[in-house]
Amino acid sequence: MKLQGANVNDTQQIMALIEQAKKFLASRGVDQWQDGYPQEADILNDLKTGKGYVIKDGQTVIAYCCIDFNGERAYDTLNGSWLNDEPYIVIHRIAVDDAVKGQGVASALFHEAEVFALAHNIKNIRIDTDNDNAIMKHILEKFDYTYCGTIWFANSVKIAYHKVL
Repeated sequence: MKLQGANVNDTQQIMALIEQAKKFLASRGVDQWQDGYPQEADILNDLKTGKGYVIKDGQTVIAYCCIDFNGERAYDTLNGSWLNDEPYIVIHRIAVDDAVKGQGVASALFHEAEVFALAHNIKNIRIDTDNDNAIMKHILEKFDYTYCGTIWFANSVKIAYHKVL
């Protein structure tokens, strides 16, 4: 499974994954993404700025994420401390097709993001999630991300993680 740049032709499939993810989170009692975010405008901005990435099975988008090399301003006000102050990428807006959950797609996405970062000489990845998103916290811990504190992002407190590659 390879992470590749998404394009505007992928928008409908990406939004279908985002909507699945919103419903999945709600079914697990997770408040994350229940306020309308992310919207199609957020995804279109990712695509326009070259930050949207997908994993496909043939022509079908089975996973989506935003990888941002420009950092995240909300991370400047971390209540805690990052592992270092070196350049980093941010991973946002992760969604995996319900049909392939439990088949290693999320693991492949994180692995590919690490390969992608290293290919661009970046050795740090930062990410945030809601505290009640146990599945994402499990994935982050599985991939050796370190909890660093809390931030205010998308109108709520998020827990922030950092990994040095």
